[in-house]
Amino acid sequence: MPRVKTGKKRAWLLPLIIVLSVIVGFAAYQGVGVYKSLDKFSKSKDESRFSQFKETATDQPAKWEGTERVNILLMGGDNRGLKKNDAARSDSMLVASVDPVTKQVHLFSILRDTYVPIEGHGEGRINTALALGGPNLAMKTIGGMLGLNIQYYVYTDFEGFKSLINAIGGIDYDVEKNMNYVDNADGNRYDIHLKKGMQHLDGEHALMYVRFRHDAMSDFTRTERQRNFLTAVADKLKSGWNLLRMKQILDSVQPYIETNLEVSDMLKLAQLGVDSHMAGQAQVPPMDLIGDKKVDGASVLSVRNDAELLAYVKSELSKDSTAPSSSGTQSVNSTDGGQASESSASGSSSASGSSASK
Repeated sequence: MPRVKTGKKRAWLLPLIIVLSVIVGFAAYQGVGVYKSLDKFSKSKDESRFSQFKETATDQPAKWEGTERVNILLMGGDNRGLKKNDAARSDSMLVASVDPVTKQVHLFSILRDTYVPIEGHGEGRINTALALGGPNLAMKTIGGMLGLNIQYYVYTDFEGFKSLINAIGGIDYDVEKNMNYVDNADGNRYDIHLKKGMQHLDGEHALMYVRFRHDAMSDFTRTERQRNFLTAVADKLKSGWNLLRMKQILDSVQPYIETNLEVSDMLKLAQLGVDSHMAGQAQVPPMDLIGDKKVDGASVLSVRNDAELLAYVKSELSKDSTAPSSSGTQSVNSTDGGQASESSASGSSSASGSSASK
């Protein structure tokens, strides 16, 4: 069995690269060059960081046919200090759910300490599924909790995230508070020091922002922060200049990315992404469905009621936060009946604002 990495090192990376192929919709703009760059995202067995996991045909997720809802699991891991046959826990997990009929995109942040059944391994924290059985087990575990068929995954690490943000020219962003944390691992390479206010975040400082969790609400506010920053990156990627530079952007990040998306899938998703919009975002489990549980003396998060959680996901998928109504929002039915909307969090972006001092 592969060893699960333990210790205090945590992965807080948000794998925003999925925006390139799902939300923004760019592939048609640059033809053969972009096609070849995208093709490198799918790693061979020898190149894969998950080659130690033996998977059968029954482990493979169902194929997306292009007409039903498509769900993509976005995972970020900390690969520092990993040895052969080690696998990082997916301590950042989001699910992007896209409805090809309503053209709505919903984002779900998964709380990493949620205690759930993991096929073949009893119960455990949901972020250990990747380390125990690879991407397919992670998709199956998270999909089971949400009641969604997850067809695809995208995985990246710290350096991939930094490379993406630098490649698109950074993000002008309103940091909602001072953020400071000292991480003695790797010679303090990943310390966090950010000042409150609007500023231009390069890859290094953007990584600080999405990793930070050292406040009263810990992982709850961190996941909300990540979803909002994801939206800002999607907006930046849709700018004409970045569309023209897409091949260079893809080439700069592809060494750090791994996915089961084939280029043909990416092209279908890109075409869908052109007309899609961000309809909602939410945390799973929501606060009112979280229970406390002790396992071997450690605190974990439990789901109070599985049926209610499935109903919550379905309800969130039916909402569109961009639709006007007398009350400010309006529900829009999706093709499979349900999921995700949540009010925007504290951070906000500016497409072309002047940067402040870090």
